[in-house]
Amino acid sequence: MLDHYHDLDIFSDWVEEAHRQRQLFGPAQQCHDTQARVKAALGFCSGPELPLDVRVERCWERDGLAGEQVSWSVGYGPRTVAWVLKPAHAGDPLPGVAALHDHGAFKYLGKEKIAHGPDEPERYAAEHYWQVYYGGRPFTNALANEGFVVLVHDAFLWGSRRFPLSVMPEWAPAAFASGGDPTWTLGGIPREVGEYNFAAAQHEHVVEKYCNLLGTTMSGVVSHEDRIALNYLRSRPDVLSDHVGCVGLSGGGNRAGLLQATYDSLKAAVVVGLMSTYPGLLDHNVATHTWMFFPSGWAQHGDWPDLVGCRAPSPLLVQYDREDELFTPEGMEAAHARLADIYASAGRPDAYTGEFYPGPHKFDLEMQRAAFGWLKQQLVP
Repeated sequence: MLDHYHDLDIFSDWVEEAHRQRQLFGPAQQCHDTQARVKAALGFCSGPELPLDVRVERCWERDGLAGEQVSWSVGYGPRTVAWVLKPAHAGDPLPGVAALHDHGAFKYLGKEKIAHGPDEPERYAAEHYWQVYYGGRPFTNALANEGFVVLVHDAFLWGSRRFPLSVMPEWAPAAFASGGDPTWTLGGIPREVGEYNFAAAQHEHVVEKYCNLLGTTMSGVVSHEDRIALNYLRSRPDVLSDHVGCVGLSGGGNRAGLLQATYDSLKAAVVVGLMSTYPGLLDHNVATHTWMFFPSGWAQHGDWPDLVGCRAPSPLLVQYDREDELFTPEGMEAAHARLADIYASAGRPDAYTGEFYPGPHKFDLEMQRAAFGWLKQQLVP
């Protein structure tokens, strides 16, 4: 352990005291009980998890892809809106993939950050997201062109599933209006969108408090709704229900890790830009992450790689960005080593692949090509 943590400063010795109080960060014993502990820590992991009142609302065809806009109810809150993309005129059923949008401190949009749907995209989505993080393209459409039925849906708190601004902390709009952080409106982002995202960043803390009171976690509710989405994907007649995977960057990688841990029918997961040990975050990198990354109570059982690896040897690809500003190199390398150990102990060291790429936080074209090829190897019969 470090003697001094930048973000704790005069409270740096708090970490040592916490370790004296109880064992933290594992390593977890990898067995059937580990997945049970994960689900107990997350909450919202019981029940049939089926989409309710599914509707197909719109169909289109563009650039060799057929698209559908669908929606369903998860049983609470507004309807979830999703897009399904697949090669036009596909005959036989295809493998399915859930494309998981990121967090990005940008809750105003969900699926639009990684996919081109029925209408022309908002300019700020293309310039702020596709260009900066995804190699200049909506990766969901590119993935569908590779021969998959791809589902991209709004997660809990994003897009169609977002809370209205009127119920967020009353001081947030005033703080935004007083100047706040100008980065909320960079890249042509409209002021009202920046205001919403600023308020939603503060509101996430309120949501986690409600989750705690309701016996769950933000991680648990998001992954619960993601499992409902995967159950919808697997129910489609154009999908090979036993050949379904997921992929996502950043918060999407967070979601992919949670699905890998909790969804037994998932055949392959790609986690991009969201892998580290917890000790590797303690110095500078806790504040930059979402509550989804820190499910309450899990640290007493294990580390983040223990959670993601609890279903080993279920195939897992993790892509790391060496200069990722959200993680330390030491934390990423330690997580890679831990996952390699977990899969070796499960008797299938080949079922885990860790890839390191130069550059900052991203899922660029080189990484996408590797991930798409790996998904084909795992999912195509």
